[in-house]
Amino acid sequence: MQPSRDELVELLEPAVQALGYELADLEAHLGGSNGVLRLFIDGDAGITLEDCETVSRQISSVLDVADPIAGEFRLEVSSPGLDRRLSKQEHYERYAGSLIRVRLKRLVQGRRRLRGLLLSRDSEHVFLRVGDKDISIPLAEIETARLVPDL
Repeated sequence: MQPSRDELVELLEPAVQALGYELADLEAHLGGSNGVLRLFIDGDAGITLEDCETVSRQISSVLDVADPIAGEFRLEVSSPGLDRRLSKQEHYERYAGSLIRVRLKRLVQGRRRLRGLLLSRDSEHVFLRVGDKDISIPLAEIETARLVPDL
């Protein structure tokens, strides 16, 4: 049985933080021969290729010792990018006032995709301004929320 996303975050986040980075997000597509474990790291000064290499070496060591994943997989470490996914409460707080796009799990008020100004988030809802209207979206209905790059 493969570990859950939360179990992997619990295992790997302390190692990433010990190196001075934030584990911004983690994706695990495991099982079979084409598994991938993808970590997105962030730092105050941004992320360089050397930062990714450093974290990759450390995480490889942690995974070798803990051995939580059955089968083969590829480890990838990268920056979250300009259109970073908002996955933690801190992300919503940090990027309040930014333009985001949200994809919902199902139609809500006839829409599945929204684009608006992030106002805030509490434990159960994200609050957006879409056009001239403020709306509340239940966190349980959000498939993904990403920043819209400000180029």
